[in-house]
This record gives sequence, C-alpha cells and structure tokens, in this order.
Amino acid sequence: MRLLFIGDVVGRAGRAVLLERLPELRRRWKLDFVVVNSENAAGGFGITEAIADEFLAAGADCLTLGNHSFDQREALVFIERQERLIRPVNYPPGTPGRGSLSL
Repeated sequence: MRLLFIGDVVGRAGRAVLLERLPELRRRWKLDFVVVNSENAAGGFGITEAIADEFLAAGADCLTLGNHSFDQREALVFIERQERLIRPVNYPPGTPGRGSLSL
C-alpha cells in the first residue's frame, strides 16, 4: 500500500500548494491513500466545510484535525456530516465527529 500523509496545511498558501500539487502526486506516485492534516487550513485556525470539500476533491481520502478542530464554529455542524473528517480520538465522549475511520 502506498500512503501519503501531508502534515499541517496552514492558511491560504498551504491550501494553494496542496490543491495545485496533490492530484499530480497522487497520479505520479500511484498512491492508494492520502491523509491530510487540516486543522490549520482556515487561516491557521481550524477548517471550514468549503476547504474540506476542496481537499477531498483534490484527492485526499481523509482529513485529520487536532487541537484547533473547532476553531471555526461551522465545524461543529459539518463534522457530523463529513465522514472523512477525523477529530482527535482522545476527545471526551459526546464531542462532535469521529475519532477513527474504517474504510
């Protein structure tokens, strides 16, 4: 299995590089699975639904979050709908979203 983990996409510049290069990296390296840490994608503070959709459309298979998971309030809502957006597993019970993913 060929796996790529891209760590900490930060802000507009990080998003631009990811969106520009990920499709070609996926093709060239014949990647089976791509994980993108996206907890700082929205200006260094969290992620929005639009950004998550862009990353997934560009070729990410799942998006991970971290301590900035809910810096963007809209994440509290769309994290429940977006099955490929993963919050930290060690968050307390009842926290929105999923701490793991089975494909």
